[in-house]
Amino acid sequence: MAKILDNIKSPSDLKGLTYPELSELADEIRSELVNVVSNNGGHLASSLGAVELSIALHRVFNSPVDKIIWDVGHQSYAHKLLTGRRERFNTLRQYHGLSGFPDRSESPHDAFSTGHASTSISAALGIAAARDLAGEDFHVVAVIGDGSLTGGMALEALNHAGHLAKRMIVVLNDNAMAISPSVGALSQSLNKITLDPRYYLAKEGAERVIPMLPGGKTVWSGMKRFKTGIKGVVLPTMLWDSLGFKYIGPIDGHNIAELETALTKARDYAPGPVFVHTITTKGKGYEPAEEDSIKFHGVSGKNSGSNGIPSYSEVFGKTMLRLFRENEKLIAISAAMTEGTGLNLVAQKFPKRVFDVGICEQHAVTFAAGLATQGYIPVVAIYSTFLQRAFDQIIHDVCIQNLPVIFALDRAGIVGEDGKTHQGTLDLSYLSCIPNLIVCAPSDENELGHMLYTAVRYGGPIAIRYPRGTGRGVSLDEKLKEMPIGKGDVIKNGGDLAIIAIGSAVSPSLEAAWILNKKGIDCTIMNARFVKPLDSDLILETVSKNKRLVTVEENALAGGFGSAVLSLLSSIAGVRALRIGIPDEFVEHGPQELLRANYSLDAEGIAQRILSFFPELAHNHYHSKAKG
Repeated sequence: MAKILDNIKSPSDLKGLTYPELSELADEIRSELVNVVSNNGGHLASSLGAVELSIALHRVFNSPVDKIIWDVGHQSYAHKLLTGRRERFNTLRQYHGLSGFPDRSESPHDAFSTGHASTSISAALGIAAARDLAGEDFHVVAVIGDGSLTGGMALEALNHAGHLAKRMIVVLNDNAMAISPSVGALSQSLNKITLDPRYYLAKEGAERVIPMLPGGKTVWSGMKRFKTGIKGVVLPTMLWDSLGFKYIGPIDGHNIAELETALTKARDYAPGPVFVHTITTKGKGYEPAEEDSIKFHGVSGKNSGSNGIPSYSEVFGKTMLRLFRENEKLIAISAAMTEGTGLNLVAQKFPKRVFDVGICEQHAVTFAAGLATQGYIPVVAIYSTFLQRAFDQIIHDVCIQNLPVIFALDRAGIVGEDGKTHQGTLDLSYLSCIPNLIVCAPSDENELGHMLYTAVRYGGPIAIRYPRGTGRGVSLDEKLKEMPIGKGDVIKNGGDLAIIAIGSAVSPSLEAAWILNKKGIDCTIMNARFVKPLDSDLILETVSKNKRLVTVEENALAGGFGSAVLSLLSSIAGVRALRIGIPDEFVEHGPQELLRANYSLDAEGIAQRILSFFPELAHNHYHSKAKG
C-alpha cells in the first residue's frame, strides 16, 4: 500500500494535502523515525515531538527561499524527510550517510549547520540583517526548544533582535525538556504556562458561550481586548513585548491547522520580530519515548552493546559518588547533562551538592569559580565539544585566579555518529596553552578513578579528558591513590623505537607494539598520562635510548600532545619523529572504530604508519633473518 510519505519529494508536495492526509502523514513520519533511529541510533524523542511543527512550517513557508534554522538540530529529522531526503534516510548517522544534524553541504533546505544549542536566533538575525542589506525579500524562522532558551546566547540574540526590529520569527518548541529537564526561571515560567488551565478554560468558555447569545457574534468580535486581558493574566507577554517581539501563543504544537494559522499570522506581520509559542510533547506518538523522554532523547542503535563493560561516564559517576561520601566540600556541576555524564548517580544521593545550570557552559565555569573562592572543590562535568564554549571563562575566571576547579571532559576524542560538531578532538590543543592548568588523560577506566582522586587533592585547576563509550574492561582498584602530577609510566621497554601515547591512544599503541614485535621490531611504550606538564625527564631518557620517536593521540595534531613533545625535544639533534593524530580537518560522522581506522589510530594503522615512516626497521629485520 502506497504511503503519503513516498510521494513527498519536496516541501511543495505538502501544499495540496488535506488535514486528514496531513495527520496520516505525521503518523507515517513517526513510524519512519522510530524504525530508522532504532537501527541507526540518534535523537528520537526530540524529533518525534516536532513532526506537526515541521509539516506546518513547510506548508506556510517556501524553503529553501525562506530560511528555517533548527536550534541544535536534533529535532530536524522530520524536516529531512520532507525536504527530499526520504530515500537516503536509512543512512542517517551512518558513514557517508545523512548527518544527524542540519548540514548546509547536505541540502539547500538546511539554512544553517548546527549541533550546539542556543545558536538559532543569532544565526537567524544575521541572515535577516544580510537580507535587508542586500534588498532581498524572504522570511527567516528560528526554531528553538525551551531547553536551548536557557542558554545565554539565545537571550543575547533576543535582546539584539528586538533592538534591530528585523522582520524574523522565533518559534519556541516548548516541551519543558532539553536532555535533562530544563532548569532556570524562564523555563519554569514557560512550564507554568503549559500547565495553567486558567487561560484555556477562560478562552474556551468565552468562545463557546458568547456566540450563542443574541448578537453574540458581534459581541465576540468586539471582545479582542477581553481575550487579550485574559491571556495577559496568565502569560508573560510583557517579557516578549519588552524585548520588542510580537507574541503569538500558546499554540497546540500537534494541531497542524492551529500551527498554520499562527505561523501565517507571524509570516504576514510586517513591522518586526514575532515570537510564536508552541506547546509539544517530547516523544509524541511513541509511548516509550513519551514516558521516558530522557532515555529516548538519544538512542544508541542496535549494534552498540557494551558487553557488560561499564562506560567511562558510569565509572566517572560511581567514582564521584565515592568521593562525595568522603569529602563534603565536593560540588558537581553539569550543563544540562547530568544523565549523560553520569552525575545523576550523585544527584540522587547528594541533591544539594549537584547543580544543573542548563545549557550554559560559560555560566557553569564561572559559577564553579565562585564556589572555589569559598573553599569548595567544584567538578565541572561537560562534554569536550561543549567546554569549547567556555574557553574565556576557563582562562579569566579559573586559571588566572588559580582556583581548584576540576574539569571532567567526557566524550573526548572521536565521538562517532554525532559528527563534526560533537567530535572532541580539540581539547588537548585548546587547554594546553592555558597557564596554571594541569591537563591529563587516563589510559583506562581504572586510571580515571585515580586521576579524579588526585584532582580533588591537588588544589588547583586541572582537566581530565576521557573518551565516549565503554572502558577496556580492566579491574578497578579498591583503593584510590594519588598520582604524581606530571609523571608518566613506561609500560614496555624496547630498543628499536619509542611510542609515547596519551589517554585512549595507549591501548592501541600497545597492541601495535605486539604487531611490530611479530615482525622483529622491539618498541618502548610509554603512557604519558599528562599533557601538561609533560614528564620531561622520562621522555628525554626514553628518547636518548633510541632516536626514533612516535607520538599517538586522539586529538588534533595542531597544538596537541605530539607538538608539545616535539617542542621539548627541539634542542636534541638526530631525533626522527612521527606524530599520529587528527590532521587539520573536522572529523565526519561514522562509527568510532571506523573513524579511528581512517586516521590510523587503531593498532593496525599505528603499526603500518610506523613501518612506512621507518622502513629501515623492516629492512633490518629482513636482513637479520636472512643472515640467521
